[in-house]
Amino acid sequence: MHSLLNLFIEQIRETTWVQWLAVVLGVAEVLLARVNNIWLYPAGILGTALSILLLMEAQLYAESLLNVYYIVMSVYGWIYWIKKRDQPSVKVTWSTKTEWIISLSISLGGWAVLYFLLRYFTPSNVPLWDAFVSSTAWAGMWLLARRKIENWIFLNISNLFAVPLLFYKKLPMFAALTIFLFIVACFGYFDWKRKAVKKDMRFET
Repeated sequence: MHSLLNLFIEQIRETTWVQWLAVVLGVAEVLLARVNNIWLYPAGILGTALSILLLMEAQLYAESLLNVYYIVMSVYGWIYWIKKRDQPSVKVTWSTKTEWIISLSISLGGWAVLYFLLRYFTPSNVPLWDAFVSSTAWAGMWLLARRKIENWIFLNISNLFAVPLLFYKKLPMFAALTIFLFIVACFGYFDWKRKAVKKDMRFET
């Protein structure tokens, strides 16, 4: 335990200002999203762009690609917010059997495809791990876009495996941010579950 603490302190000392800024912007994005503030998008886009540079340097290519998708979706979300902000949001629901099949296909199929690409076309030394973290996150984001409760499960599986990977790649602040996101996702799951139960109770009465 003492050696792990020393390793963490050593990695913190070696953390660059770019990584600190990316993490601060990531935290800001989450907090702004919680209060439904449109500034979450510019904070998220800038933080994610910095993250891509750092992840590429660490040879985490699948996570870099994942973050490119985050930027695309953030730009889309920003535009959609401006145009549709006064319209009601999509209701939170449980995934159907078909949606579960699609989600698992994205996770497992994406894992296999990304592993193949990373293994044979990049110098990555963690292709299996990097591919799994990204493929489960892809599935979680697909469910999130559809407002399905299970998105938090897939995202937290990704977060759980991402933490040791980021420490291994000497990105301690990103690992700390991922732990923070893991906790937020736990609260998100129970919050969405409560909303779905309330909706079901209204239909029953």
